[in-house]
Amino acid sequence: MFTTAIETVSDFTRPIHSIVRNYGSKQIMPGSATLFFVNEDGYAITCKHVAEMIVAADQINNRHQSFLKELKEINNNADLLSKLELKYNLNENTTSQLKTNYVDCVDKMSSFTITVHPVHDLAIIKFNGFEKIQYAKCAKFLKDDTQLKQGKFLCRLGFPFPEFTNFAVNAETDELEWTKSGINVSPRFPIEGMVTRFLGDTQNGLFGIEMSTPGLRGQSGGPLFDENGIVYGMQYSTKHLHLGFDLEEKEIMINNKTKKISDYPFIHLGQCLHVNLIKSFLKEHHVSFYES
Repeated sequence: MFTTAIETVSDFTRPIHSIVRNYGSKQIMPGSATLFFVNEDGYAITCKHVAEMIVAADQINNRHQSFLKELKEINNNADLLSKLELKYNLNENTTSQLKTNYVDCVDKMSSFTITVHPVHDLAIIKFNGFEKIQYAKCAKFLKDDTQLKQGKFLCRLGFPFPEFTNFAVNAETDELEWTKSGINVSPRFPIEGMVTRFLGDTQNGLFGIEMSTPGLRGQSGGPLFDENGIVYGMQYSTKHLHLGFDLEEKEIMINNKTKKISDYPFIHLGQCLHVNLIKSFLKEHHVSFYES
């Protein structure tokens, strides 16, 4: 049903790869998120929480550089190191470095311009300083929202389950680095679902779409689209509702042995921002886009 649509949407949907490590650790934790482009001028949309991660990366990495500079000056004095760690609020649970990579978006860039929605989990990202875009098409948003009803089957696309391995810690500089070796991509992952309910409140009106299946980690910022590749919204979160079909100390047979199990099931429902909200935000900030 969505075979052709996934190919179409893949032309303007891109992954954001991230690598993180905590203070004092050599372990690198890869992560991912999603954005998609709305015009040929380098404008894309994603979630506000993804945009905030991008902004936070500069702050975190600048703090790390300042710490390394002062660390070199104290010549590894243990007492002074403790004071330095306290000054920069560093412990084993502190993120000390966060690097991001924007795969196949533009040939190069000098900076971002980020505009976040004041209420909802939505942000506009403008890539600056590029010469050539590396996405083939732009999103086409649903023009007539009367087609968006309960029972409509739609699909989401993003980049959960990161498999990229092109990163390392530079032993000499103690810096996280992107490398030319390793796997530099992660597979796209679609997930379909039915529109179950709409999201809204008295203060903000209609703003979202609830889906019968979860949005997966890494799909945040990815498009919600129909069988023609027309965008109906953007994945931003998943909520978890307790079903009440609880089992406690239930006896079952496993490998011909009786075991007692307990289970407290939940249903996991994806939440997407509504196409009308996205288009209104783009219009408010004079960002051109396409409709169909």
